[in-house]
Amino acid sequence: MFRGREHSFFSIPKFQKRISVSFALLMAKIVAQKGSDKKATIARKAAALFRQKGFAQTSMRSLGEHMGVEASSLYNHIGSKNELLQSICFKVANDFMQESEAVEKLSETVIRKLEKLIRFHIHKMLTDYDEVYVSNHEWKQLQEPYLSNFLHQRRLYEKRLTALVELGIQKKEIKKTDAGVAVFTILSAVRGLEFWHQSKKQTNATALADQLVDQLLNGLVKKTN
Repeated sequence: MFRGREHSFFSIPKFQKRISVSFALLMAKIVAQKGSDKKATIARKAAALFRQKGFAQTSMRSLGEHMGVEASSLYNHIGSKNELLQSICFKVANDFMQESEAVEKLSETVIRKLEKLIRFHIHKMLTDYDEVYVSNHEWKQLQEPYLSNFLHQRRLYEKRLTALVELGIQKKEIKKTDAGVAVFTILSAVRGLEFWHQSKKQTNATALADQLVDQLLNGLVKKTN
């Protein structure tokens, strides 16, 4: 009787399927995406899941299942879910800061520099949407001291943009306006591309960028008589 029950138990299709799935996950390996290491690949996959489910609702187990590997395999490359969020948020913040520093060094008009920065924002929203979305919405989940550090970087970036607009006003390239409000308008408009993603409209990315840049800068440019 015991042997019969044992045989019957292990022949249950659902149980066999569970064993095969677990074995497949155990044997699966994390494959780095082209141009990235494994840690960066995990962070990119995590960003997609954080955007879809939210950081708090995402577990390492669900991330492992999303990637087709055991959660234990993830710990060979990252320390925790919090570390993933830190990696995502600071990667985005550093990308914007580095671009700002590079643009500031260019021998271009202020308006041209603003255009380059706006186009960079649009590019990031279109190509790294998951990461930018997470840095915009899930940053509150960062733990200290990372939370304070992230907020400091964000404020510093906004101050640099504001200083650029103020310089444009001084050089009479930009009409007299509240520089802080101008920066807020620019950042809010670009962030609004989240709705474009959600609408799934097939607008050409280049045309979208051109229209947005035109609409944002036309209101700032000082008109000559």
